[in-house]
Amino acid sequence: MRLIYLDNNATTPVDPLVLKEMVPFFSVYYGNPSSPYRLGQEAKQHLKKARIAICRFLNCEEDEIVFTSCGTESNNAAILSALRTTGKKRIVTTVTEHSAIQELCLDLEKRGFDVDRIPVDSLGLIDLEEVEKRISEQTALVSVMWANNETGVIFPVEQIAEICRKRGVYFHTDAVQAAGKIPIDLSKVPVDFLSLTGHKFYAPKGIGVLFVRKGRPFEPFIRGGSQEMRRRAGTENVPAIVGMGKAIEILSHRMDEENKKIRALRDLLETRILSEVPLTKLNGDKLNRIPNTTNICFKGLDAETLLFDLDQKGICASGGSACTTGSLKPSKVLTAMGLDPLEAKSSVRFSLGRHNTEEEIQFAADEIVKSVEKIRGKIPRH
Repeated sequence: MRLIYLDNNATTPVDPLVLKEMVPFFSVYYGNPSSPYRLGQEAKQHLKKARIAICRFLNCEEDEIVFTSCGTESNNAAILSALRTTGKKRIVTTVTEHSAIQELCLDLEKRGFDVDRIPVDSLGLIDLEEVEKRISEQTALVSVMWANNETGVIFPVEQIAEICRKRGVYFHTDAVQAAGKIPIDLSKVPVDFLSLTGHKFYAPKGIGVLFVRKGRPFEPFIRGGSQEMRRRAGTENVPAIVGMGKAIEILSHRMDEENKKIRALRDLLETRILSEVPLTKLNGDKLNRIPNTTNICFKGLDAETLLFDLDQKGICASGGSACTTGSLKPSKVLTAMGLDPLEAKSSVRFSLGRHNTEEEIQFAADEIVKSVEKIRGKIPRH
């Protein structure tokens, strides 16, 4: 059976060039970067090379990059550090953050911290005036994602960062879904902390980055050895770091052209579904979103049933965040946008990647139309 993968916001396949770059670091350059002899120092030099590639991509300095295990760790490290270094007990965030932020905030509330969640409108957007209104003297940190993982909606991070800078409050952004899909220039955007993870842009799972702007106090989340300039203990995952560096290097040359192609394929799939399948609607802002993502509500149809049928045809998509798959509850992101629980549970996210072709998208669209007609019992088209 052919596989048509349309769930790239969950994870991406490792690029063959990335895998090729990584292989020697499992059995040839396997030294510990903290070791003083040549084998260890060779690994250290390759780790440095990857760090430089990431810095060039983000336009920041080498000592502002901390390698972590994933975006979730980076998010947790940034927020907990801000709370510890400021001594304040209030966080401002949004109702549509990833579970890596939401679950941490729920735990913090149980421990006596105050979490203020900014609502979104029907398009999944937030009001900048509302952001400024909710910042107070007790606020330790504002944390707003750069792009939503379920709808693809882009938040006005540049403006939020400026608001926080003027108010003297730290700002963190979860850029996991934004990296590689929209330009990120940290020399121009006054973000204090930024999180990303490699497996969203064709690097392996298990490697992430936390950007910590120079001069910002930082308390380590994981303590132990002196790795990462004493900001993240633990022997570095050299093969994965090398892979992420190569993936970033590839993105640096391909990103604009690649996203133009992906956007065109996303629009083709979306247009066909919305025009050929009755009782469908787009969830989220049509214009202000990353180029690979569309989230569509198939009214009156259970998304899990549709996804199962598509899986039998080799088509992979999802009902939302991969981190909440299996939950019987409707998407918090979609209900926060005003969808009722049934509409939220009738919604499917399609997220495309560099490997998708027009032929695949046409085939997928054909099969989606057929599956919906079969499940609905061939409801007449409007």
